[in-house]
Amino acid sequence: MFKTIHDDIQSVLDRDPAARNVVEVLLCYPGLHAIWAHRLSHRLWKSGLKLFARWISHLMRSLTGIEIHPGATIGHHFFIDHGMGVVIGETAEVGDHVTIYHGVTLGGTSLHKTKRHPTIEADVVIGAGAKVLGAITIGANSRIGANAVVVKSAPPDSVIVGVPGQVVVRDQISHVAGEKADLEHGSLPDTIGETLAALIAHVESLEKRVNGGGGYGPPLHTPEHGIWHWGDFSI
Repeated sequence: MFKTIHDDIQSVLDRDPAARNVVEVLLCYPGLHAIWAHRLSHRLWKSGLKLFARWISHLMRSLTGIEIHPGATIGHHFFIDHGMGVVIGETAEVGDHVTIYHGVTLGGTSLHKTKRHPTIEADVVIGAGAKVLGAITIGANSRIGANAVVVKSAPPDSVIVGVPGQVVVRDQISHVAGEKADLEHGSLPDTIGETLAALIAHVESLEKRVNGGGGYGPPLHTPEHGIWHWGDFSI
């Protein structure tokens, strides 16, 4: 038990540069409080004391803004940063060294009393506001961008962005289980924007070939340094 407590505290110190010392972590991190309460409520749930377990879960939701169903399975070194609005459903399974941010939902998509919530494998990072829905599996060492809506399984080493979530498999990288997560959320790919830019470039090329250099209507433009330039939309 004491090792688990130590590991939970160390996870905060390792993954949040704002955490200055152990006392601050103990007093000021609701994600840590919610995880500890869940570990207790999960034991009660497995022991058959389901009402008491749900009551503890409900109490911690009121205190922290984080709702973790006592039936959910949570691994070691789990870290919830900020935490407000996090919801983790009954049949969710979360692996070791997982990091999630505020507003994340691990939700269900079925009314049947079966496995209906996601399985998150080890070393996954889920950005703020993301929704992972259904009995799907997110492979180890994946990254889910902020506000993504993920409804399909993804293989290990994926980056998932957009609505609905688009899966981009990263180059295989060497990583050690439990090492510090790469949290560069600003470097996520823009799959739709890049596809649209490629289509525009292709259409412009075809128009030049068909019309001898001329095109129909106003010219199309690809983004410059990630910024789209267009006409006046009067807004």
